[in-house]
Amino acid sequence: MKFTGPARLIAPSLALAAAGLCAPVLAVEPPPPETFPMEPADDAAAFAAAGFKLAGGEWHGCDDPGSASYIPGQIEQVADLNGDGQPEVVITEGSTFCFGMTGMGYSLVSRNAAGQWKLLSDGPGIVRFLDTKGAGNWPDMEVGGPGFCFPVLRWNGTAYVLNRQEYEGKPC
Repeated sequence: MKFTGPARLIAPSLALAAAGLCAPVLAVEPPPPETFPMEPADDAAAFAAAGFKLAGGEWHGCDDPGSASYIPGQIEQVADLNGDGQPEVVITEGSTFCFGMTGMGYSLVSRNAAGQWKLLSDGPGIVRFLDTKGAGNWPDMEVGGPGFCFPVLRWNGTAYVLNRQEYEGKPC
């Protein structure tokens, strides 16, 4: 088979990846860079607000018994999501024991002007913030996982609640 155009550049890489000679390149967007410096005390307060406990130098939020799929809690993203000048933090934790086939859970916490952290949303899934907004300029959150139709949560002024289901920006 002869490849032409962009396919001729991609085909050799795919062949090497299929042969196990190099890692496949995944089209995954990296998280945005941190926009707020986080001190160790901020990290600890954000994890505590999300219900995590420090054990053996790792943050644990679920009761995984030590399964092979377990990944301790980590700060995935720090950004001012609603434009109030205060940071929000997305914390992730991996475990099929705790989160099923999705294998990942999230917690979204926010710091107020007084420096106190509060849990806004958590659950199984992989969070992606959308351009659409809810109350108070909070971005809608798509919570992904296995499948092709994902819940989109919207801030109603008190909590993130189900707003719609969509896949690649289209209702489903």
